[in-house]
Amino acid sequence: MQPTPSSTPISSSIDSGPVWPALPQSAWSETCATLQLWMQIVGKVRLALTPPINHTWNVTLYPTVRGVTTSPMAHGTRILQIDFDFLEHALLLQTSDGGVRRIALRPMTVAAFYGDVVAALAELGTPVHVWPVPVEIAKPIPFEQDETHKAYDPEYAQRFWRILLQTNRVFTVFRARFIGKVSPIHLFWGALDLACSRFSGRTAPEHPSMAGLPDRVTRDAYSHEVSSCGFWPGAPGIEPFFYSYAYPEPPGYREYPIAPASGAFDATMGEFVLPYEEVRRSADPDSVLLQFLQKTYEAAANCAGWDRTALETAAGRSS
Repeated sequence: MQPTPSSTPISSSIDSGPVWPALPQSAWSETCATLQLWMQIVGKVRLALTPPINHTWNVTLYPTVRGVTTSPMAHGTRILQIDFDFLEHALLLQTSDGGVRRIALRPMTVAAFYGDVVAALAELGTPVHVWPVPVEIAKPIPFEQDETHKAYDPEYAQRFWRILLQTNRVFTVFRARFIGKVSPIHLFWGALDLACSRFSGRTAPEHPSMAGLPDRVTRDAYSHEVSSCGFWPGAPGIEPFFYSYAYPEPPGYREYPIAPASGAFDATMGEFVLPYEEVRRSADPDSVLLQFLQKTYEAAANCAGWDRTALETAAGRSS
């Protein structure tokens, strides 16, 4: 007798295409800009419903097997979660008592998306007041007035999410090598970058002001010495890349030899940069990315004199 299966598939598998898909900015720059604003709306809900956590870690979003999530948020004693589903192209708003609202992701203005989210929250009995103005964007348009950004290409939105998933997977390997204070791997919706930060444990000098962010935010984010890495999908004229930077930047950091050869310090960005295309086209993308993460971290830790023996596992102390 064959054993009775403990679960039943509820849908057929979906061909995911390349593990590391192409993401040329020229093909999806308008979708990228719109998606960033949609995620800011959802991220601001998370900001409103979560208590402050150091380095603003309470506001971030997280990759899932279907898209990106806020994770559970408390609305009084009820729990709300909002998910971008890039397989079925929908925004799902769900509560712990079974409430569900679904908004189809399709070409629509930021104003329409914002209105739909506000209405769905009200219908669920979880109204949330947010400051309805984008951050970290030049010449921001209030959400309810933005009729400019309205593109949504489902193919490229899905590609972006798949890259987030693979980046999260490799970053997790890198993160596991560190036993000091280290951030989650999370998506900052202000700039739409997936990031992970390691800390030496020492305090840092007050961070200079940054455009689009209050000083209290940047100074909390960089209150302690940090080596941070991430993935950014780019912007018009700038192709996606992986990055790594240190704050404060120690002497000799930008001249420190790193690997792979396709990575280099970008003086304009103020950080080490590795083009995404170089990773995805390589014979072993995981190894190339891990090498970049490790070597740029070593640049920060060695130049700043971090206590690497106390902060790393044996696997992390390669030099």
